Formats: sequence, C-alpha cells, structure tokens
Amino acid sequence: MKNILVLVVTVIIFSCAKDDDLSLPNTIDPDGSAEVEVQDFMWKSMNFWYFWQSNVDDLADDRFMNSTEGRAEYTAFLDSEDNPAAFFENKLQFIEDRFSFYNADYRELTNSLAGISKSNGLEFGLVRFQDSDDVFGVVRYIIPNSNAATADIQRGELFTGVNGITLTLNNYLNLLFGANDTYTLNMADFVNGSVAPSDKEVILTKEEALAENPILISKSFEISGENIGYIMYNQFTNEYDDELYTEIEALKSAGITNLVMDLRYNPGGSVNTTRLLASMIYGTNTSDVFLRKRYNDKLQEQFSDSQLEVYFADKVGTKNINSLSFTKLYVLTTSSSASASELLINSLEPYIDVIQIGDVTRGKNEFSTTLVDDRDNSYLYTPTRVDKINPTNQWAIQPLIGRNENSEGFSDFTNGLQPDILLKEDYDNLGILGDQNEPLLARAIQAITGQTGKRDFTVKYPINIISSSKMLSPINGKMIDDTVYDLEF
Repeated sequence: MKNILVLVVTVIIFSCAKDDDLSLPNTIDPDGSAEVEVQDFMWKSMNFWYFWQSNVDDLADDRFMNSTEGRAEYTAFLDSEDNPAAFFENKLQFIEDRFSFYNADYRELTNSLAGISKSNGLEFGLVRFQDSDDVFGVVRYIIPNSNAATADIQRGELFTGVNGITLTLNNYLNLLFGANDTYTLNMADFVNGSVAPSDKEVILTKEEALAENPILISKSFEISGENIGYIMYNQFTNEYDDELYTEIEALKSAGITNLVMDLRYNPGGSVNTTRLLASMIYGTNTSDVFLRKRYNDKLQEQFSDSQLEVYFADKVGTKNINSLSFTKLYVLTTSSSASASELLINSLEPYIDVIQIGDVTRGKNEFSTTLVDDRDNSYLYTPTRVDKINPTNQWAIQPLIGRNENSEGFSDFTNGLQPDILLKEDYDNLGILGDQNEPLLARAIQAITGQTGKRDFTVKYPINIISSSKMLSPINGKMIDDTVYDLEF
C-alpha cells in the first residue's frame, strides 16, 4: 500500500489585504468555569469564516455585547447544547446548507480528505424500490488491493440485504456504515426488470487506512482515425497530483487527439488539483482566470478583485505542465458527480467546448476548508501547526466558506449541470468500465467519431440512486479549498 502524507487540504495563505489587517474580530470569551470550549471554537470560527454568517442570527457580530451581561448570555448560549455536534447543527448551520460538517477528531477528518479511510473497498449506489421503503445496492466498482478485490463480487452485481436483514430506508445506515467491520451481503439477481434475492452471499471486512488511488483507469483507443484518451478519475485528491500528471503525459505521448474524463462517481475534492487538471487539458496561460472566489461580506470587502482570482497553472510541483491544449473535452457524469467535478466543467466552459454526457450532476457550487482550534492561525488547519492546536479540543469543522465563479461570473448550478447528451446508467447494461462498449464511453466515442452505426442507447432500467458508499466520506460533495492565494494574515 502506498505511504501517503496527511493531506494538505486546507492551507490558505493570505497576504496583503486592502488594509493589511485581515484578523479575527474581537469577540467575547465565555465564563472560564463553563465546559463550552468546543462550542466557543465553533462559534468564533463560524462567525469569521462561514459563507452564510449574515444569514444566521446567532452568528451576528453584535449578537453578544462585550459586557458582563453579554458574557453571561454568550456562555449560556454555548451551554444550551451539551453535544457540540448538536450545537453546530441547531445553532450555527444555515438551513439551506447541505454540506458543512464536523468531526470530533481532526486527524480522522484530514485522513479521509486524503483518500485514506476505513473501508472494505466496495463502491456502490443505493436505490429505493418503487412504492416501498426497501432499498438495494448496485456495485459500481472495486477499489484495487482492497478486501473486496479478493472477494467474489464485481461491478453490476446487486444486493438486497446485510447479515440476512433486508435493507430499508431506516436501517441501511446502520447495516452498511455502522460499527461492524465485517458483514455479509445478501446478493440478488436482476431478471426481466425485477430484483430478486439469490442464495449468493459475500463476506466483506473493512480495513484501516485503505488508500484509494483516484485514477482507476487510464488508457487510449484508436477508433475511426481518432486517438481517444480515457481517464476514470474518482476523486480530486492532491496526494496523487504527480500520478495524474504522469498519466496525462503518457496520453499526450501516445498522441491522443481527444480526451474523455470519466467523473461519473467523482464526488469532489481539491480545488487546486482541479486547477492543475484543467491546465493540463486546456493550457498554462497563468494570466487566464480559472475561478473567482466569493466569501461572506465581511471577508469579501477586505480584498481587491485580483486577490480573489485563481489562475491556470504552468507547473505541478516543480514539473512544467506540457498541456494537451485541447479545444474540446468530453466529460461523463451522473448525479454522483459533484463539487470539484462540476468546478472542472464550469471553469473550462469559457475557454473550450465541454461536452457533458450522462446525467445531471449533483449541484454543489460552494467550497469549504478545515477549521481547528488554533486561534493564532485564524482557526485554519495547517499540517505544520498541529502542535499549536488546542490539546484539549481535537474537534474540526468543515464549513462552506465561499462560492467559486468561473471567469464569466457564473456559479449558479445548485440544481446541477445539465448534460449535453442525456444518458443514464442502466441496471441491465452497466457494461465494463473502460471498455469502449460501456454505454457512456461508447456514446462519447460516437460523439467524437461521428459514426452512429446501429448502436441503440435506449435505457430500459435507469439507475436513480438515493445514496452511495461515499455518503459518509468527508470528501462527498465537497470542494476543498487548498489553492494558494496571494494573501496573508
């Protein structure tokens, strides 16, 4: 297994705000005798960073007066919820916020953002039976070198139960994502449009620190005079930027004339990795705007427009990017494609023709960062400062702190990005990932070559998932802000 350093996902380096003084506001402290240390950290960091700070009355700058009475009121407010998780959800989180979250241990959170997790390696989608609360699972892919990779299970197989218990809306969380490291899947068959339990059982065991290389497949095809590159990329993880660079270089050396990026199961990840990939595809003009950031009003007004712009890159680390310089990109999507996947599409749209094939994306246009109890660093998690984190408070929060716009100012894809060519996945014809006959890839190849042939892309049994194996992953639906700004506290 590859050794991976803890992900540097949330280092935001700021310098030269308009008044050279971007610091935390003076806030009142609680009564020292109250056990509200975690809640105090949550309130102060959210008051400063949260995108919807002005929409949450309890986060207002003048919510608590700087007086003896104000201190007592603030302490009582923090103490109104014994559980920090409940305090975060009930007191601080904006009602329309679908993606901010927290973890009682910042190390667990940052490892998960790095693609390191406790997992059996089975990636699946969950679907609700029509007119029923029962659900069933559809195997999407298997993580290489995982426990599932050694089991008798593969893409396209179905399961309806765990440990002999039928999966339902009420129990699937506990059965599939609960404390049990080992469980038995009760498999099923898909026959004549119906899902029917079978006698097959598959035992799977979760492993600590399973690292997933997000590049599942990278290959090329020569078809009808076109040299087509294909990458199935399942998470924007910056630990694998060098590997992504290497794969793009290999495809360029192979002489590809078109590229298909398969992001159908990619839930998001690093903003900077997205920027690097976009630069590898489009170009390395570092004066071209990749995105513009929009923070809450309190932060936004302290920066000039140029300080909020992120540009295309010309290097990955110390290596020069030898861009493909394509004017067209084909992207495969489903409803599980979110966040950084959508950012790639949206930020490239002003510059090249992005052909989206598949289903409507999830609709996640905000970015987040990891905040910990390190007040002197404005609560930002920085791996080189872990010794500065309050040793009696290991909580971390991952709030949405801003929204990314493309160079034309567009960011309104809350309802998802609509495909140019609609094609849902089909239970009856999932195909083999990376095979040129797999329906979504085949449709992209058809669009590239212009040869329609006699292939019928009718979807008989469309897959509409309600959840997936990544639902509890911190990366799910997240756009992690790890770009380096020309700004400093």
